[in-house]
Amino acid sequence: MNLFNLALKFNGFPIGRAKHLLKTIQDKNGEDFKTYIETQKQDIVAFHLKYNSFYKSFAKTSNPLDWNSVPIMTKSDLQLPLETLLSQGYTKNNVYIDKTSGASGHPFIFSKDKFCHALTWAVIQDRFGWFGINFNSTKQARFYGIPLNKKNYYKEKLKDFVSNRIRFNVFDLSDNAFKQWLAIFKTKPLEYVNGYTSPIVQFAKYLNQKNIVLKSVCPSLRLCIVTSEMLFKDDKVLMESQLGVPVINEYGASELDLIAFENPQGDWQVNSETLFVEVLDNDNNPLPYGEEGRLVITSLYNKAQPFIRYDIGDIGTLSKDSSLKSPILKKLIGRTNDVIVLPSGKKAAGLTFYYITKRIIEKDSSVKEFVIEQLKLNTFKVIYVSCKTLSDKTIKAIIVEMETYLEQGLQIEFEKVDKLIRSKSGKLKQFTSYLNQST
Repeated sequence: MNLFNLALKFNGFPIGRAKHLLKTIQDKNGEDFKTYIETQKQDIVAFHLKYNSFYKSFAKTSNPLDWNSVPIMTKSDLQLPLETLLSQGYTKNNVYIDKTSGASGHPFIFSKDKFCHALTWAVIQDRFGWFGINFNSTKQARFYGIPLNKKNYYKEKLKDFVSNRIRFNVFDLSDNAFKQWLAIFKTKPLEYVNGYTSPIVQFAKYLNQKNIVLKSVCPSLRLCIVTSEMLFKDDKVLMESQLGVPVINEYGASELDLIAFENPQGDWQVNSETLFVEVLDNDNNPLPYGEEGRLVITSLYNKAQPFIRYDIGDIGTLSKDSSLKSPILKKLIGRTNDVIVLPSGKKAAGLTFYYITKRIIEKDSSVKEFVIEQLKLNTFKVIYVSCKTLSDKTIKAIIVEMETYLEQGLQIEFEKVDKLIRSKSGKLKQFTSYLNQST
């Protein structure tokens, strides 16, 4: 039974019409596809200039026929009461409403019209279908958070039932919890794992300690799809070894859509059907394929609320092998607000800093996971979960590496905790800077 699609239809999301449009778009090639993209860009700008009072004010000098005249939007531009952002004819009662996780430090409520939300699900089902995953029939092991208040808790449990999935609580990453997870895999015919990277990595480490390959106890398992957190090469190798199945990388944003999905050839294929993705420099000039810059994304179908030339806050590179129809995300570096700023004025990507430390700290098998915080220009704190305190040798090695890659004279603090704080959704933010973002 197609419970998942029936539930979408029941809630007013026309999934059948969305799938038909998606197929029509995918059948376009060459000049037809170029014309489609240009027309959609013009149409979505024209629509919001006509029917959205917020956008009329925000983009008053825009010309739908001149893309360079369309201003860049950021999350802070949209952190307003939702009713002030809705287009004419749309209300809180006839749109899809959700909120971002807040893992970036800037949560906000957003909306999509119901057809746009149906298109989001059409794209997701299409990409998962590359690997034989059917949302109506394939059993999912879901590694996500879950609301703790009763109303939303049971709402999510109902979604899990309709979506043919079993949820694993990522707020408890103890060995006892992992033991219970393993018992579920032994008794349920789960076919794929889907969820946040960090808890799946921790589960893989547990399996490694126990010398267990998950597929050996759950033969039905055939795939793992990770999302929302950075996937490092070493972690992918560990997961594939201990889960016994391929690990596929997904990149999305709840306010937009699925942005990129690793295809069967191993490339991170960008969603060009419902989004228009640009890479811009600091002066908002488009960069050629192969050059690193800010990812700026336009939702081509959301009429409820404008997401037009929306700076998502991530830095990335599109491959030189990209085309308008098949852009390939070569590199995703992290968020622009997760930048290390040093006393000398030097800057570095926060996740690079995290990875330097990760190589050393994980040689100590007692460390389960850790995060890094920048407290002052010269002060950083490594917060880690472990059954024992880091050795002086490990601490010294971390400090040496940090000063080698960054600069001399840094103050590095270490704090052992029983549990790391995750966002309400269950995401883990690996690097956080508490400096003024304008620094």
